[in-house]
Amino acid sequence: MFSGIQEILLIVLIVLGIFLVPRMTKPPPQTKVRLRNPAWKFSRMLRLAIIVSILWPVGCAIYFKPWLHDATTFVTLGIGPVVLGWSLKWVLAGIKNKR
Repeated sequence: MFSGIQEILLIVLIVLGIFLVPRMTKPPPQTKVRLRNPAWKFSRMLRLAIIVSILWPVGCAIYFKPWLHDATTFVTLGIGPVVLGWSLKWVLAGIKNKR
């Protein structure tokens, strides 16, 4: 007769423990979870420079056809200005950050 009541009381005690014990313990401090790093913000001029540095060598490759002829004109007139422009931007950004 008492074993049925003890089982019911044990189940009630377990259920109360499941619901009450987490509330009695101190909750962990709320930390702001950042899902991803904020994206880089590009200015209009930087976006334009990226597009031009992709399209300029492609246009020069179509025009000069370095796979058929000598590749030196393509390197000097197609890739050269892009490398020179980004190198100049890199140097100027380093000078600007030194101040």
